[in-house]
Amino acid sequence: MIALSLTEIAGLVGGQPHDIPDPDLKVTGPVVIDSREVRPGSLFAALPGERVDGHDFARGAVEAGAVAVLAARPVGTPDAPVPAIVVPDVIAAMGALARAVVERLGTTVVALTGSAGKTSTKDLIAQLLQRRGPTVWTPGSLNNEIGLPLTAMSADEATQHLVLEMGARGKGHIRYLTELTPPRVGVVLNVGTAHIGEFGGREQIAEAKGELVEALPPAEEGGVAVLNADDPLVRAMVSRTKARTVLFGEAEDADVRAGNVRLADGGRPAFTLHTPTGCSDVTMRLYGEHHVSNALAAAAVAHELGMSVDEIAVALSEAGQLSRWRMEVTERSDGVTVVNDAYNANPESMRAALRALVAMGAATPGRRTWAVLGPMAELGEESLAEHDAVGRLAVRLNVSKLVAVGGQEAAWLDMGAKNEGSWGEESVHVSDVRAAVDLLRSELRPGDVVLVKASRSVGLERLAQALLDGEGEVAGRWA
Repeated sequence: MIALSLTEIAGLVGGQPHDIPDPDLKVTGPVVIDSREVRPGSLFAALPGERVDGHDFARGAVEAGAVAVLAARPVGTPDAPVPAIVVPDVIAAMGALARAVVERLGTTVVALTGSAGKTSTKDLIAQLLQRRGPTVWTPGSLNNEIGLPLTAMSADEATQHLVLEMGARGKGHIRYLTELTPPRVGVVLNVGTAHIGEFGGREQIAEAKGELVEALPPAEEGGVAVLNADDPLVRAMVSRTKARTVLFGEAEDADVRAGNVRLADGGRPAFTLHTPTGCSDVTMRLYGEHHVSNALAAAAVAHELGMSVDEIAVALSEAGQLSRWRMEVTERSDGVTVVNDAYNANPESMRAALRALVAMGAATPGRRTWAVLGPMAELGEESLAEHDAVGRLAVRLNVSKLVAVGGQEAAWLDMGAKNEGSWGEESVHVSDVRAAVDLLRSELRPGDVVLVKASRSVGLERLAQALLDGEGEVAGRWA
């Protein structure tokens, strides 16, 4: 973070200094919410958690090198003072501090949202813009009112680009995030069914996602809205922004589009990138055709910020996956390939992952494909239909075997497969991770490709890791 004195920070967040021996002492390290991540010069934000209260770790954070604690109450005693800035709401104070940091830096803020592909696209944008100058981006999926300020506050005077993923679980969430870190470039990837149970419908999701483009500055002030031309609900957001709009997609009228899209090298997408200033060929390292749309969004941003089409094509062809458990491909010594895509799941990402699995299997004749799938959360009344549809799609795509892991939702996946025409043991429902590991260990053979995917709350990354661990480690983990 940029160096700020404790007096400055207290003024910016509306806080009261407590037990601060030197108000001119500066925070020169990162703002952290985990006392184990404290470094000399840090500011420790004490947040209440589901199991622990950050205030209980305040003293330890200062002893580890934190300059002070951002707290909702005094955290020291007369005999053992702990320097703190006391505020009514720690999360709101973090947001206020993030806003101040971004305003002082004047860095170019790129924000993106969408129902699927946010993290992968954010990682692509970051890798492209890094080639133009120092870039800070959201780690993983820390895209809420806590994670976004932490990312913004990690920027410093050298930062040229700040790439921020913005998530929403309801109306007004994205608007709030844009108030903390006002973007100049805003990207909307798609409107799908993720969290549809909380929003109530796709139109309501579109209303919430569109808050991003409404927050952009007008075109004459440099505002740019990057919108998916292939998604009607996103394309319609043109009318909701004063910013200049740039369309990306495979549509003929897209400003940044893909031509000659194909899958090469075992499921890696290849295409010709067309921009207003020329075209160039791209062959990606990532797996799955769904990354074409993500790449086009990233290309549109990079093009707007001054990269040439050839620079963009090279960067896209060299870009990797920065975040864990998203189409993370590992080949075992026996030739079994494990695709860990277990970070999260919704109907759109499930379909994309299944198609990627099939493409990977098709690269080698006779190669078997396994879809090990768990529940998709927060689908509300659509849950039965969506799980049934995913099970049916696995059969239509000719996935060799579906293993549905978990309770009722997993049973619906299995039911969909069987109703679509799965026979014998092509689809099986198992109760938990342990049962799935046992099944796979007994039936996998060299050359098989195994996709593991479910919503984050299910924790199927444990299953993917078990397939890569030694047998002894696996046995001990779920004994």
